[in-house]
Amino acid sequence: MATNATRPSLVLGVMLLAVGVGMLWAAMRKLESPETVATVHVAALWVAGSALVAKELLFRYMLRTAKRIKSSMLVANAWHARSDAASSLVVGIGIIGNLAGYPILDPIAALIVGFMVGKMGWEFGWDALHDLMDRAVDDQEVAAIRQTLVETPGVSAVHDVRTRKMGDMILVDAHLEVDATITVEAGHDIAVTARNRVLQRHRVLNLMTHIDPWRRPDLDHPGSVEAAHPRLEPG
Repeated sequence: MATNATRPSLVLGVMLLAVGVGMLWAAMRKLESPETVATVHVAALWVAGSALVAKELLFRYMLRTAKRIKSSMLVANAWHARSDAASSLVVGIGIIGNLAGYPILDPIAALIVGFMVGKMGWEFGWDALHDLMDRAVDDQEVAAIRQTLVETPGVSAVHDVRTRKMGDMILVDAHLEVDATITVEAGHDIAVTARNRVLQRHRVLNLMTHIDPWRRPDLDHPGSVEAAHPRLEPG
């Protein structure tokens, strides 16, 4: 089940895609009838410039905050602001062309902006859709989680680390190998310590651990049982 952050990201992606498609449609209609493009006032250029500066500053602030709190929804909103800034830049170029006596540049600018917004909406929606389908995290993040587990006191080795995304967070399953001669209580304490370390250092919502005896056969790995205790042939 996805967290509350994933669905808004998907909705935002769909909205951006719809806006982009609408802009493309309107721009193509104007390109078919360039005589319908009106001459703009110079004040429109100042508005576009002010929007460009404001949206770029907003993008930088939101992206920095999103990375700090690890929010995919805020990242999506930050890049939405960047798309607005880029749109303002292209619109400004179109306005300059319009004022210079080339009104055809206005729908061309709208065409570019529509493509940019639609592309960004598709990317956000596609990523959010993958999160809803519980995809695994990338290899680099898995390796970092594995390293934290291996460095836990009492853990001799780690295997079968499995992850799946849950919105902004991660669910993890892992097998921890510990000394086969310790008590069940000691193995449990090691597992609790490993879980706490992972939850403190990574964006992990929960870690399910399974304790295996280190360098000893167990029922989870029948191949290792056979290797450790080869069957004797009668003779």
